[in-house]
Amino acid sequence: MGSPQQSVDFNNQPPLPYRDDSRSLSKEYAEARDAQDPLGRFRQEFIIPSKKDLTRKTLALTEEEDPSDPRCIYLCGNSLGLQPHNTKKYIEQYLRTWATKGVTGHFVPHDDQLLPPFVDVDAAGSKLMAPVVGALQSEVAVMGTLTANLHFLMASFYRPTQEKYKIILEGKAFPSDHYAVESQILHHNLNPKDAMVLIEPENPDFPVLGTEKIIQIIDENASSTALILLSAIQFYTGQYFDIKQITAHAHSKGVVIGWDCAHAAGNVDLKLHDWDVDFAAWCTYKYLNSGPGGMAAMFVHEKHGRVEMENTGPEGQFRPRLSGWWGGDKKTRFLMNNKFVPQAGAAGYQLSNPSVLDMNAVVASLELFSRTSMTEIRQKSLDLTGYLEYLLSHMCDTSEAKPFSIITPLNPAERGAQLSLRLKPGLLDSVLEKLEENAVIIDERKPDVVRVAPAPLYNTYMDVWRFSQIFIEACREAVKIQG
Repeated sequence: MGSPQQSVDFNNQPPLPYRDDSRSLSKEYAEARDAQDPLGRFRQEFIIPSKKDLTRKTLALTEEEDPSDPRCIYLCGNSLGLQPHNTKKYIEQYLRTWATKGVTGHFVPHDDQLLPPFVDVDAAGSKLMAPVVGALQSEVAVMGTLTANLHFLMASFYRPTQEKYKIILEGKAFPSDHYAVESQILHHNLNPKDAMVLIEPENPDFPVLGTEKIIQIIDENASSTALILLSAIQFYTGQYFDIKQITAHAHSKGVVIGWDCAHAAGNVDLKLHDWDVDFAAWCTYKYLNSGPGGMAAMFVHEKHGRVEMENTGPEGQFRPRLSGWWGGDKKTRFLMNNKFVPQAGAAGYQLSNPSVLDMNAVVASLELFSRTSMTEIRQKSLDLTGYLEYLLSHMCDTSEAKPFSIITPLNPAERGAQLSLRLKPGLLDSVLEKLEENAVIIDERKPDVVRVAPAPLYNTYMDVWRFSQIFIEACREAVKIQG
């Protein structure tokens, strides 16, 4: 594992492409890229823990902040995004409104409000969320939690019959998705052994699922399949599925398809409306930075969200769903007449009134996203993750066997911000210990994978460069310890 190249003067020069350019391995190159990063201004909008923050035993500050205390290298936005400075401002105003207005805060507007009165906060959330996932505002509802939303959506979209009853999903789907699908099948008195179709990777050492494989499984089961549920980005490998092509193929076979966008929302430039996705759900605490367990969101395509109450009989017409009063038509919501008429669109899938506290945390982050675009964020992500791949591939001595492999697709279009690195057996614990010593935050998946995710809004090229240096040295030491 070699050392960086000699310093290069990048003053007054545009950054050079890093691929096939040895100067890209230098610290000065990373600094030059950061100096010219159009999204670099967003880093100051986030609270980045320091090295001392990570080791202190109390939450209360017992000493003045040390300006020499370095920030950690936080590459874990795929698990939990950092806290925006905005969050405190939004939540403090919510607390102030609740304290000074009580129940009247549901309806009383304020000249300096950051969010509308409590009764309308859900609309503020959907307005900011829609551009992040490529949707109409009416197609998005910020509500509930991810797995609960998947259950609500499957209650509406999984309508098994004797002929069409199967659900297709990844064999390595996130466990919660697997549990949700399995329990929905059992809820309909069906046997998961018959009704669950799992798409398994062909190569366990490189566990990606090619689009051709997914289409093959759809074709083989189309006549008996009621629903497909896939991850937009696979949590383990970081693979970004071809949502547009797979969705179109499912529809050509007459099959409804939904997507779990937990690792995709705020990460890649989704176009859920244009791609004709039937439904989707996602959390907001990863790339969307709403805090642990923050309020989730869902998408229902406008073609499924229509509400037609005229000339359709006394009950009207809308897609069946599990109903709650907050999904009801706003004009009649407070009449309490027990006649459910849903709002059109995804808002009609809401059940209880939303947590205004949680909504403030979501909007605090989405307000930052509204200052740029997912196209710009995706462009930096492609470059930043590509830079990470380049450094990891070129900072090693050619004379040494590389002690890790990248199990994320090498084609940038087939991945998000995350690279999953599989270490050789027995190295993980030693590598993690070294990373912790150097205040590097990533996450691991036992027994041998680390997931590294540079988030474009707050991570820098220097973060990626420093991580690569530390990680490769940690691998070297782990190999020596192993003997």
